[in-house]
Amino acid sequence: MGRQRRDFTEDFKRDAVRMMRGRGSRTVAEIADDLGVSPNLLHRWAQKLDKDAIAKRNADGETLDQEVRRLRKEVEQLRVEKAILKNYPRGSSHLLDEKRPERYGRRGPGGAAGRFLETAAIP
Repeated sequence: MGRQRRDFTEDFKRDAVRMMRGRGSRTVAEIADDLGVSPNLLHRWAQKLDKDAIAKRNADGETLDQEVRRLRKEVEQLRVEKAILKNYPRGSSHLLDEKRPERYGRRGPGGAAGRFLETAAIP
């Protein structure tokens, strides 16, 4: 009677391919022997995973991992900007008033906002 077919989970296949690619000085045959599969099967799993990774690219040509990395950087940048804006006093739109004198007419900004603009160095 023939050998019974074994089914491997996707996680097992992914881990096996990861072991094969990061094998160091070991051969593919040694890794396949440790896992109880043939070296050809390992190579087929690797080809399939590569093909799936190419198919999973987004419109910008990014893989899922690249997109996640890019979006995490973007989120971190937005958090920094949010923290900076949290530290500005409420109604900090007066910082922009220097460029819009028509808002105050001829006399310019007055009160605390005027004193702030006189002392603040705005680039």
